Amino acid sequence: MGMEREIKLALPAGQVQAATQWFVARTGEQGRPVELVNIYFDTPQLALAGSKSALRLRQTPDGWLQTFKTVGEAKDGLHSRHEWEMPVAGAKLEIDALLRACDEPSAAAALRDAAPTLIDLFRTNFTRTLWHVETDGAEIEAAIDQGDVLAEVDGDKRRAPISEVELELKSGDEAALHALAVELGKRVSGLAPDNVSKAQRGYRLRSG
Repeated sequence: MGMEREIKLALPAGQVQAATQWFVARTGEQGRPVELVNIYFDTPQLALAGSKSALRLRQTPDGWLQTFKTVGEAKDGLHSRHEWEMPVAGAKLEIDALLRACDEPSAAAALRDAAPTLIDLFRTNFTRTLWHVETDGAEIEAAIDQGDVLAEVDGDKRRAPISEVELELKSGDEAALHALAVELGKRVSGLAPDNVSKAQRGYRLRSG
């Protein structure tokens, strides 16, 4: 389990190229694109959303991962939340393993109660281009995410675009995260702090 700290910035579609070029210049790397398919689960009554948590399966080029997050706090685009993540055998949740790992009793109770009635609620399919940035003694994973949130409600297929920058602190001081966001903001116009997670966007799309 870790405490995840990341800054999420809404990226105007017209500025994707500028942000990409800045990261390439900053790191000397072209960036590594990864295709990610994410399936979010909840009960029909949205019990997990009600308990401020989110549950997903993610297909990566290296296999499937399951992740359980508590929403935590989001302020000025900085998201702080508890996260439990582990590999799974395939496109199927392994709830018992998550319950063993989850060391937050209220979150574990919510997951245990929801487990019998979980359904596939919505998906987020996107390409994540990754860079490793070192700054002020900190290590930051920078990503540009481009894709869609997809939900089907009573046969009605809905979609909403994803276009954002995520800066996740891997080690070092949180101040370096803010400094990098400011540095990027000076080079890429129209970037805005985004307090809405992809999971929250999926719930909104589903509820219309």
